[in-house]
Amino acid sequence: MNIYLMTIIVYALFLIGMGYFIGKHVKGAADFFVGSRDFGWPLLFTTLIAANIGAGSTVGVTGLAYRYGVSSWWWIGCSGLGSLLLAYVVGPKVWEAGKKYNLYTMGDYLDMRYARAFRAVTSTMMAVGTLALFSGQLIGIAWILDVVAGIDKIYGIIIGAVVVTLYFSAGGLRSAAIVNILELAVILLGFVVATPFALSYVGGFSGLQSTIAQNMNNVAHTSAYFAWDGIGYTTIIGYFLMLTPAFCISPGLIGKVYSAKNTKAVKIGTLLNGIVQLLFAFLPLIIGMCAYAAFPELKNPELALPTAMKEMMPFSIAALALAAIFAAEVSTADTVLFMLATSISKDLYKTFFKPEATDTQLLSFSRKATVVCGIVGIVVAHFMANIITALSIFYSLMTVSLAAPFLFGLFSTRASTKGAFCSAGIGVLLTLFLQFTQGGKGPWLLNATSTGIIVASVMMFLSLYLFPKKSKE
Repeated sequence: MNIYLMTIIVYALFLIGMGYFIGKHVKGAADFFVGSRDFGWPLLFTTLIAANIGAGSTVGVTGLAYRYGVSSWWWIGCSGLGSLLLAYVVGPKVWEAGKKYNLYTMGDYLDMRYARAFRAVTSTMMAVGTLALFSGQLIGIAWILDVVAGIDKIYGIIIGAVVVTLYFSAGGLRSAAIVNILELAVILLGFVVATPFALSYVGGFSGLQSTIAQNMNNVAHTSAYFAWDGIGYTTIIGYFLMLTPAFCISPGLIGKVYSAKNTKAVKIGTLLNGIVQLLFAFLPLIIGMCAYAAFPELKNPELALPTAMKEMMPFSIAALALAAIFAAEVSTADTVLFMLATSISKDLYKTFFKPEATDTQLLSFSRKATVVCGIVGIVVAHFMANIITALSIFYSLMTVSLAAPFLFGLFSTRASTKGAFCSAGIGVLLTLFLQFTQGGKGPWLLNATSTGIIVASVMMFLSLYLFPKKSKE
């Protein structure tokens, strides 16, 4: 059997075993959803950063760097800026609400702040969008297994779904957080060690520049490849408006913030998470550019990272690096499953179908929902084109519909249910209209998603004065 594949199999079995062991100590829904609200800043940091370094930040960004060069940094960079806002602006305030009202999910907050109907609509949309996000992580795992062992995409997707579903369904957030400690160590060590080897393979920075210039044979294209705005201002603005708020309001990240034991843990753990994101962004960027220098004819740019790890490094480093990629995809996939399980079980099942469900029944249903979501994710991933497309669907849908209602509701007592519905509805409809009639383009340098976010925010601001929340609400 392929030695690389053996390494990944052993690692995957170890993760499943850890999840099962931790799951034996999970006795109730509070353990499963918010880890009993006793996470200190080190555990919160590891589970946040492990969630945020996933398929998009590794395989996806390396693929962007392979095509566009330095400006691919903005994908993770904008995400890191959102994490900094979560640390000191959003996180402490939403943690206080979660602690005071015993909230488990984003849906719990929206129900309390606005109305049950708004919770139903947004939770349903999030379930759809989150399936796209989950599929993106599974595609990342599939690309690794394709390069490492020649495993077809569909079988790689199935393997990834089975591993993540088994260990997460056993222990929920607590299981994922403990497993994330190991995954984070492997991720950071693998990328930190691999990047110098990739640079050395192409002759350092000078060799990288000269080889890329030779491959492109076009001065303008080469200049854009090494420029911070090479991907285009429209794309960069789109990343900023889509990803920065997304990493403040993501239901998965909010659920992890609820697990902190105090606001100090929220601030320190989330701040470190944002700083590491901003620094980590340079590693897949460099590897992707090195991969283009060495292998300029790759048919699929999203194969750039596993190809570089396997072909540009000695075996011991390559094995560690490939394990790091696998760990990155798995660590984010468990967060996505967390979002799906909580949205379906707590926001929909207990709220609308079986309000009388006991703690034990809710825990049992959550585990079953996790397994079902894993199966559905396999189907969606099989038909999804690529990782960045999958992630963009989720981030666009979430940011347009939730950012303005959530943030205005958190910081203004005037935000009303009517305003939240108008903001989300108009934003989503406008985004869909521009996407399907204008090819995703908006006015000026904006794309469809950016336009939808701005209009939704303006609508929510106007609603504070047009139809403010009444005191009796």
